[in-house]
Amino acid sequence: MKKFYLLLFVPILSFSQNKNAATIKIHEGVAFHDKGKYDQALALYDEALILDKNNLTALSEKAMTLESLKRYDEAIEISKLAISTHPDEDLKNIYVSYANSLDHQKKPEAALKIYDEGLKKYPDYYHLYFNKGISLINSRQTEKALLAFQKSAQLNPNHSSSFNALAALNRNKKIPSILASSRYLLIDNTSARAKGNLDSVIDLMNQGVSQKKDQSINLMIDPETLEKANAKKKTENNFGMTDMVLTMAAALDYDDKNKDKTEVQKFIIKFEALCSSLSETKKGQKGFYWEFLAPYFIEMNEKKLLEPFAYIAFAPKQTADVIKYHEDNAQKIKDFYQWSDNYVWK
Repeated sequence: MKKFYLLLFVPILSFSQNKNAATIKIHEGVAFHDKGKYDQALALYDEALILDKNNLTALSEKAMTLESLKRYDEAIEISKLAISTHPDEDLKNIYVSYANSLDHQKKPEAALKIYDEGLKKYPDYYHLYFNKGISLINSRQTEKALLAFQKSAQLNPNHSSSFNALAALNRNKKIPSILASSRYLLIDNTSARAKGNLDSVIDLMNQGVSQKKDQSINLMIDPETLEKANAKKKTENNFGMTDMVLTMAAALDYDDKNKDKTEVQKFIIKFEALCSSLSETKKGQKGFYWEFLAPYFIEMNEKKLLEPFAYIAFAPKQTADVIKYHEDNAQKIKDFYQWSDNYVWK
């Protein structure tokens, strides 16, 4: 009897050891992938798959690495294998690699089909929506792409790339772009993209205001903004009134009482006017930017948190006043992030 039990135990022990060894290989492979050493990562994933055939994590990581190496045909085949051998397990990232590889092959229709197949199974996975949005842009379906990015932002309000995409696609819509870029800067204020978002916010906030040679101020408000501001019927994402208020607030940059203020201090004045206008005109408004993003900034203003927000947003500039504020006001910045992290997104 002892021999009988021993014969059963040895294969079980060997299988368990193989799985553990495969897991170690996968972790090592991920570390290589993160360093951009894709060939070394692939070798380790293949070793893991020898130890534990069709290990889902190894297949998923291998598909992702093959995609990074632009070996799209192989990434697609690995993705198909994972889907066929693990139909009841978590395949979210497999669908992302599968569809992304098709999109890279200039097959947007096929890619969108796979994204939709994945979204049927995982309707709450933000990454599928975000990458679907990229594919839709490549297909020149901008409005549908915007909806995809809006959904990914709602599902994960900390996904910086979703807000970066929303800001970029709304450059011709002042307030939505400012709100999206401002949220981006609270997630990432150190990268090159952060600097681009800050520059865009500053440019949009000063749009329509200029100073003439005689020092008089010229305000330019386009007819469409005036029409929206005076519209009696509510339409989606109508920020006409707030747009006008912001333009008038920007003119205060040239007021004598503000001439000695820093760029951040002037920004705070304008952003406070923007938030106050949002609060005053929010009743009955509808649309993603009104219903999802505006309440966040309205509450920020009500909580008297615009000052730390502004200095966080201006971190990419690294001017002396910004650096000093961060050195002297660590608690204010901590309090801001505590509020932001606990904010309940609508």
